[in-house]
Amino acid sequence: MKKILYGLLLLSILTIGGISVMAEELNQPFAKGEINPYSKFFTGTTHLNMLVTRDDVFNSSIGNVTFDKGARTNWHKHSGGQILLVTAGEGRYQEKGKEIRILKKGDVVKIPPNVEHWHGAAPDSEFAHISIEPNIPNNQTTWLDPVTDKEYK
Repeated sequence: MKKILYGLLLLSILTIGGISVMAEELNQPFAKGEINPYSKFFTGTTHLNMLVTRDDVFNSSIGNVTFDKGARTNWHKHSGGQILLVTAGEGRYQEKGKEIRILKKGDVVKIPPNVEHWHGAAPDSEFAHISIEPNIPNNQTTWLDPVTDKEYK
């Protein structure tokens, strides 16, 4: 009987410990989504949850993008611009030729049309943002070279 009680006590300690580890997951308002289908244009692991898909009524697409620590986009540009709404974690944003900007929850980044840029997670933090692509159907994304480790740091 003592062995059974001891086993149950040990199991409950392990279970409670497991719950506290799960609670450390990135706290964001939208579901993480599936592995990003555009992964070939990213370094590291990212997830995408499309909240609004392209259509002729709203002329935009809106997606929740979640980045693992250190994950980032390639350099790219949008012919119709892009807006990022930071929802969780700490991230990075950089326009070609400018300094890296640290991003925190609540930050908004308005990226003008055809500006080369990249964005992603900090080296030691997951990161999530809402990506809004306005001006559809004419907003096309042009993917460029990966961001090197030297550029990232």
